[in-house]
Amino acid sequence: MSEFLFTSESVSEGHPDKVCDRVSDEVVDLYFRAALEGAFDPAKVRVACETATTTNRVALLGEIRGPDTVTPEQIEDTVRGAIRDIGYEQDGFHWQKLDFSNWLHGQSLDIAMGVDEGSGTFVDEGAGDQGIMFGYASNETPELMPATLVYSHQILREMARQRHAGVRPEFEPDAKSQVTVRYVDGQPVGVDTVVVSTQHAEGLSAGDIRELVRPIVASVLPEGWFPPEENFYVNPTGNFVIGGPDGDAGLTGRKIIVDTYGGAAPHGGGAFSGKDPTKVDRSAAYACRYLAKNVVAAGLAARCTLQVSYAIGVAKPLSINVNLHDTGEVSEAGLEKVLMEVMDLSPRGIRETLGLNRPIYARTAAYGHFGRDPEADGGFSWERLDLVDALRGAF
Repeated sequence: MSEFLFTSESVSEGHPDKVCDRVSDEVVDLYFRAALEGAFDPAKVRVACETATTTNRVALLGEIRGPDTVTPEQIEDTVRGAIRDIGYEQDGFHWQKLDFSNWLHGQSLDIAMGVDEGSGTFVDEGAGDQGIMFGYASNETPELMPATLVYSHQILREMARQRHAGVRPEFEPDAKSQVTVRYVDGQPVGVDTVVVSTQHAEGLSAGDIRELVRPIVASVLPEGWFPPEENFYVNPTGNFVIGGPDGDAGLTGRKIIVDTYGGAAPHGGGAFSGKDPTKVDRSAAYACRYLAKNVVAAGLAARCTLQVSYAIGVAKPLSINVNLHDTGEVSEAGLEKVLMEVMDLSPRGIRETLGLNRPIYARTAAYGHFGRDPEADGGFSWERLDLVDALRGAF
């Protein structure tokens, strides 16, 4: 269609599922940090941590392997510290008062054998599981991400910034946003609808919250893009005082579309948070974003979707597929070959190229894993644009 509406949503760091994502990724970072500080090889760290939470309860489940210096007390302190940082000091969910359970245990020897030693044609560290992973990029925003998701994330990040800074103490941690954009010939031309629901302090009306949210939305959207008043919804159900895990249970990995491309691209189905980078659900999805972003930044296409697949214990990817959505300046078959040459897509190759064996994951747990700025310590390394010259040169 030459003209259409498209919608993406985001959820805040205080959403119950995002609390779980943050906790799980804090555990990953804890093990990598301990390995780097001690004599344990970071490449041998294995974490698959799931978190569940409800009213004043948090439980960890999963498998780990790492330095013995990480104690149960350290894990509990890390979890409580993350929840305090998010801002939960409520009667129904308080970082200090909640009941904590830790059911993490050692990694299965059967899984460890295939991942550590590999099998098949390439005897190397194998993929931590079978699966398909996708990466995507579009030239519709400077972040090379869908505009709908960029604006949804930015609204909630600004609300959280003002809450943490004390500028808007009326806001509580749990919030959601949704932005509908009108597209013409594949490019965004305006915002049709905005929905924001935020947990708030007792005693405020929906009208009060609407006027507190309004300037934040206006500051995020391009000038002249604020939606019509009848399409600007804030707390449409009215009161939203009880929120977070007290209002709804949370689980790690339930917001995978929020984490990736807002529904604008396929998703392989695997969640990211709580997993060390031997799990290709995470690392290969990062690699696919890295390659797709560099393809678009190099001017080889206006949009790019990349898919790879793996088998557990096998290092070599089973397949690679590139879709340029009829916007390509080069052939898709030729690009597939070049991408395999410019990056080693084995699990080891991905981890080494992107520097993934380090404590960089808790920061990814809210407001998207993609479309962020690369950081000096290696965070968001998959957002670098250091393959642009190589890709241009290849064609």
